[in-house]
Amino acid sequence: MFRSVIIGQYYPVESPVHALDPRTKILITFAFIVVLFVANNPAMYAVLAGFTLCSVALSKVPPRLIIRGLRPILFILVFTLTLHLFMTQGEELFRIGPLVASKEGVVQGVYIAVRLILLLFTTSLLTLTTSPISLTDGLESLMKPFSRVGVPAHELAMMMTIALRFIPTLMEEAERVMKAQMARGADFESGHILQRAKSLVPLLVPLFVSAFRRADDLAMAMEARCYRGGENRTRMKQLHAGQRDVVAGAATLLVVSLVVFMRWGVR
Repeated sequence: MFRSVIIGQYYPVESPVHALDPRTKILITFAFIVVLFVANNPAMYAVLAGFTLCSVALSKVPPRLIIRGLRPILFILVFTLTLHLFMTQGEELFRIGPLVASKEGVVQGVYIAVRLILLLFTTSLLTLTTSPISLTDGLESLMKPFSRVGVPAHELAMMMTIALRFIPTLMEEAERVMKAQMARGADFESGHILQRAKSLVPLLVPLFVSAFRRADDLAMAMEARCYRGGENRTRMKQLHAGQRDVVAGAATLLVVSLVVFMRWGVR
């Protein structure tokens, strides 16, 4: 299960998406997430899904790698679909005791599930195609104008990137601890949901201890290298937006405009 978490991982390969400026990819991801919550019919979701699939194809990231990332949220998808099925009023499809399933509930549940899947695909693609250092530089560059009003752009970018970077590390650590405890007789799979949740308590304690130890080691390493934040720091590689970034931005703007027009322009 833990190996299915792909957010925070980087897949090194040469592709048009990898070659984009990290600022361009961050802005495209942000615009896509915003417009994703605007969509409310199959045509809009089809446009957004087509844009996502084209991005995945251009990134040269194996589709099975991104699809594998859906495993941790399968329960959320099923729960969301079930909740909308029985909690949305409309034309009755079937009845289970006092619970009434509606046609509108099915439609709404499918919309929300597709929205979650596209959201996961897009955010995963950002980290899979952008190295942690490039992601830090891009976030810092985008937040730099806010530093004039006291926002610590470099520190915030560094914290967010470190958090993303350590997600796969913590998942691997959790898997090792779980296998070690299963070898000693621990059972994480049998019983109802409350018993399974209670069985995870012995897993969380060593995981938190390991996380704090890693954080302390990282802080000591940064202090040993005289790290003092973003003031007067230079970069070996400067960020430059090129023709590919213009094309990618124009394509994103076209998709966003099309979805907005389909939502409010068509009467």
